[in-house]
Amino acid sequence: MDERGPDEEESAREVLARELRRLREVSGRSLSELADEAKYDRTYLNRLENGERLSRRDVMVSLDRIYGTGKLLVGLWVLARRSAFLDRFKLFMQYEAKAVIMHKYLTVMPGLLQTEEYARALLSSAPTPISATLLEDRVAARLGRQELLVRTPAPIVRFILDEAVLRRPMAGPGVWHGQLGRLLEAAEAPNIALQVLPFTAGSHDLMGGSLTLLWMDDGKAVAYLEGNKSGDLIEDTTEVTQHRVSYDRLRDMSLSLTDSVALIQQVMEASSP
Repeated sequence: MDERGPDEEESAREVLARELRRLREVSGRSLSELADEAKYDRTYLNRLENGERLSRRDVMVSLDRIYGTGKLLVGLWVLARRSAFLDRFKLFMQYEAKAVIMHKYLTVMPGLLQTEEYARALLSSAPTPISATLLEDRVAARLGRQELLVRTPAPIVRFILDEAVLRRPMAGPGVWHGQLGRLLEAAEAPNIALQVLPFTAGSHDLMGGSLTLLWMDDGKAVAYLEGNKSGDLIEDTTEVTQHRVSYDRLRDMSLSLTDSVALIQQVMEASSP
């Protein structure tokens, strides 16, 4: 019997787990029989049905084929994965809000350093149109998050920007010029270090995504890896340490603080409206 209260909703992950169990039971298969047919471990399949694991798309494709459910399970998996991403991102934001040290490598303009005009231009360029009210709400939320940099005591923050961030204007000339000026302004803050990873640095461990490392005042550290449409919060100490090593290597490959500022100034002068 479901003891869920009237105001509690099933998560997408719970719906997927329940449907996996229902389909197996309706088909008359035991877990062992399904494991033999699907070529997956029985314990693994049991964890999927209990909602302990989210699995992968190819597993859902296989189970959809076995149950003859078209793309039902794949669709539920997509929703569950999206929900899990949002939950983990919310937790990351909570960590970020109380971090005393932040190390960030980015392949896009940092939200923490965006001007209002740049943020508005970027958010309004989304492929799915949004209302003016929602746009302004999102701009306000992004700018509000920047208060993290000036709180008391202020966190110690290091940004490493891929050179592509500077070479790909994402707004009109005036807005872009102002955004580059904001980077130079941030570089002067006593709690902020800003470096640029030049194209000449070549390949590295973090190509294809962004990385944030956060340290709390109790010494706890977490990492957040972000791709184009995905994100992964990492709390395991060993994994966080591995990502810290990757970040340290990237820092060594980057331009010095002085040379980074000089490059930003050069790009800014070349892009004067």
